[in-house]
Amino acid sequence: MKPIKRIGIFTSGGDAPGMNAAIRSITRTANYYDLHVYGIFRGFEGMIDGEILRLETTDVSNIIHQGGTILKTARSSRFLEKANRQKAFENLQANDLDAVIAIGGNGTFTGASVFYKEFGFPMIGLPGTIDNDLYGTDFTIGFDTAVNTAIDAVDKIRDTADSHDRLFLIEVMGRHSGYIALYTAIASGASAMLIPEHDENIDQLVDEIKKSLKRKKLFSLVIVAEGNKIGPTHVIAELLKERVKEYEIKMTIIGHIQRGGSPSVADRILSSRLGHAAVEALLKGKQNCMAGIVNDKIVFTDFDQAVQHQKSPDNDLINLADILGR
Repeated sequence: MKPIKRIGIFTSGGDAPGMNAAIRSITRTANYYDLHVYGIFRGFEGMIDGEILRLETTDVSNIIHQGGTILKTARSSRFLEKANRQKAFENLQANDLDAVIAIGGNGTFTGASVFYKEFGFPMIGLPGTIDNDLYGTDFTIGFDTAVNTAIDAVDKIRDTADSHDRLFLIEVMGRHSGYIALYTAIASGASAMLIPEHDENIDQLVDEIKKSLKRKKLFSLVIVAEGNKIGPTHVIAELLKERVKEYEIKMTIIGHIQRGGSPSVADRILSSRLGHAAVEALLKGKQNCMAGIVNDKIVFTDFDQAVQHQKSPDNDLINLADILGR
């Protein structure tokens, strides 16, 4: 591996609060080591189209608190074609880049792994996804902020639920991962939750709600991950209306506000630590891996492992949510 002198950065897939803090950390750490930094706009799409510009320290000033990503992001179906990956490689060579740091999730690291195997181009990933579903890290960039955003919304919904003796189904993001729903359920004191990793059916949910009624609970909150096993939230609401007459059933979908907003302190620090670690890892010869945090220590996991290994919520946390919701 030749000496690292010029590093590229891109953000890919869904945006996550803290991506800008990571870009800032990478740029400032690289400048500390007298490296040149280049921003690649719109992820793999920008690599294919050659949208690559030099980043100076001033370019990343005053962005640590901003949501979204100054480098923009995209999902790239074109990168699935080898001819376009070849174009991307040629553009990196044309800009004399020696390595790239990719900030994203499963799709990003799958693409990065394929690219590394084809061209041997050094890449390190940072886990940037609100879903917290990547193996090899306890937390991903954006997860903490997304949960805090969800909690803020749920706390407001709780007020109207209590005022009107209602049951609210509150949908949070998570097509394949229940982490946001799980943490939101525990932190909000929800009566129940539905997550993709748990095979709960409508009969079990009705039973939980009926138990709450027997305890004379005047209102109820159910946190629903969008990828739960029962079905779409509006379908669940209709099923409950038929079987739970004691409550007025309402539904709220929090939606994409979970992706936006200023990153939390936890996400700013996580992004800063991982960005710094990625630059230093490249200088030490690491490549084709993701930087993560486990037990508050920086660790590195091969891209293939990070993507292919299943990361599921801890059963102890699931049991805790069940016990505290009773």
